Amino acid sequence: METRNEFKVKGEELLARIKELLHQGNISRIIVKNDEGHVYLEIPVTIGVIGAIAAPVLAAVGALAALAANFTIEVVKREV
Repeated sequence: METRNEFKVKGEELLARIKELLHQGNISRIIVKNDEGHVYLEIPVTIGVIGAIAAPVLAAVGALAALAANFTIEVVKREV
């Protein structure tokens, strides 16, 4: 069972919101979309991989934030 939540953020808020979501730990996937719904980045998040992928993923998110003004972050949580 999965639950999905969406958050609208501005480009400058994108990196901070992604960092916050990564630290929550109960998320299985983060999807970053533009206003039209086009997926820019999909981040699979697993507890063992967070440390290994955090730096390159956050660099990509930072670069994305410079490209557009508004984003939608879709958060997928796996229910236990």
